[in-house]
Amino acid sequence: MIVLHGLLGSSRNWLSTGRDLAKHFHVFALDARNHGKSPHAPEMTYEVMMNDIIAWMDAQGLARATVVGHSMGGKTAMLLACRHPERVERLVVVDIAPKDYFWVAHRGEFAAMTELDLASLTSRSEAELRFEARVAHLGMRKFLSTNLERDDAGSWRWQINLPVLTESLAVMEKNSLQPTNRYAGPTLFVLGGRSRYAESGDHALIQQHFPAVRIEVIADSGHNPHMDQRVEFVRVVTLHTPP
Repeated sequence: MIVLHGLLGSSRNWLSTGRDLAKHFHVFALDARNHGKSPHAPEMTYEVMMNDIIAWMDAQGLARATVVGHSMGGKTAMLLACRHPERVERLVVVDIAPKDYFWVAHRGEFAAMTELDLASLTSRSEAELRFEARVAHLGMRKFLSTNLERDDAGSWRWQINLPVLTESLAVMEKNSLQPTNRYAGPTLFVLGGRSRYAESGDHALIQQHFPAVRIEVIADSGHNPHMDQRVEFVRVVTLHTPP
């Protein structure tokens, strides 16, 4: 099982859920380019991220795998399944739909990160306070601060490639699929009942691209069902995605 995280996230977001899934699968949680421990690169599109996954699978000698993708990772996973179905045993998409997005809140979050004066920063908690003017939600402020790390000299820096991700935000919000893209293999969409990323009106659109889909909604969950309702999320995935 290959797990792909969302925008501004990393494989660290999947440590607890990954351990639970590892009781049933051999789990690989990957960092996307320009995120986590992966290299920085000037190009950031769904096609190059899809090719990154294929290249990694080739290097590992993996012909096929179950692919789980959350948000941005879900868009990458959908494209991989549609373009290279021979490499995807099963597809699991977490709280995202095959459509375009535009979130005003994302602009505020990226502005807050860009404006942060790293030279005067003393701690992640201080960064969270500075984000407050542009980012209302405390959980999101904490999430953004996880992308800060200290360099060898002890100064703060961004682990993510913030300039490239900022420039690529409009691309990341676009649908990764073309209207004719299809994946006929077994597919599971796990959606958050309190999330606005994928709602009931999107179900027909999902079924157009993934005719063998099963859609499961975890009622008491937002955009991160793998964290908000981890036990239920793992139950749903293992029930409908046999090892």
